[in-house]
Amino acid sequence: MINRLLLGLLLLARSSDGALPMPDAAAARIFRDAAAGMLVIDLAPTDLPANTPHHMIAQPPVATLEIPETGFIYGFRVQVVDSAGHPLPDELIHHFNLIDPDHRELFLPISRRLLAAGHETGAIRLPRLLFGLPLKRGEHVVASAMVENLTSASYPQARVRLAMNFTPTGRPWPLFSASPWQMDVAFPVGDKSFTLPPGRSSRSYEGNPIVPGKIVGLGGHMHDYGRLIEFADATTGEVIYRAAPVADAGGHIESVPVAFLYGWTRLGVHVVPEHRYRVTVSYDNPTGQPIPDGGMGVVGGLFVPDRGVTWPAAEPRDSLYHQDYLHYMRLAGGHEMNMAGTVMPMKMAGHEHHR
Repeated sequence: MINRLLLGLLLLARSSDGALPMPDAAAARIFRDAAAGMLVIDLAPTDLPANTPHHMIAQPPVATLEIPETGFIYGFRVQVVDSAGHPLPDELIHHFNLIDPDHRELFLPISRRLLAAGHETGAIRLPRLLFGLPLKRGEHVVASAMVENLTSASYPQARVRLAMNFTPTGRPWPLFSASPWQMDVAFPVGDKSFTLPPGRSSRSYEGNPIVPGKIVGLGGHMHDYGRLIEFADATTGEVIYRAAPVADAGGHIESVPVAFLYGWTRLGVHVVPEHRYRVTVSYDNPTGQPIPDGGMGVVGGLFVPDRGVTWPAAEPRDSLYHQDYLHYMRLAGGHEMNMAGTVMPMKMAGHEHHR
């Protein structure tokens, strides 16, 4: 089992009040805030000196944590908080990842991405009566983040915090158990970021889902100078999601729209393993120079498997899974933080990368 591979990093003992306090205040922690209806993950505290980009900051260590209680997640928000727990500016977050090492991704045999967020993501919340991501007590998650501080203020001992809306098991809701999914234009390489060429450019990736089901909601993530992100059925030509980011006058992205694909008459858009699906991101870089790590394009959302279909387990012996694991645990080279994919030694059937 992959649990044995995780080496027992940061495993915690449950306390009588339902929280999971850490004996070491400098470490990551996970705890249930029952009064707020939240499951909370705090990464280890990190000093954020003023005017410092992400590649010059010592990032919080990757944390492997044990789920304290069985239930469902139906929303989340990522923040940076100061040493007293007060929220700090959202722009300090470059990105955040929560990974499930025991189950595979929808489009690749790598660890399942439970959620990913950037500073523009804001609060995400689904109808708790309808949808929930099931989590089981004793399962593990891997949490990691990248932060930066381009403001004029310094923030000592700040923590990245993931607050997840949580419904304990035993309730008659949610009606549908849903799983997150993610597709990245840099699949299946290790780093999501790529060098952004000057002028207009686009980048795409295609793949097939491992199981059939319905996409009920999705959103996107891209870097500055991004113009459009799209997710489409490449087999039929149907565009499932297309969004232009909201940016300021300088081209800095403030938000990317989220689409909910369910209503009174339908439950999402059906996807099947027999079809190929494509994510495409478009940029317009006005600087006249290539921007290292300046490009990124990810779509992700919520997926409800067809009735009777269970989410597939991960296969730790798969070479792509193993390389991905080493990468997101920061045990291999490359960019400091990975959100999806890994370096691929050879072309895999059913997955292609287009530039």
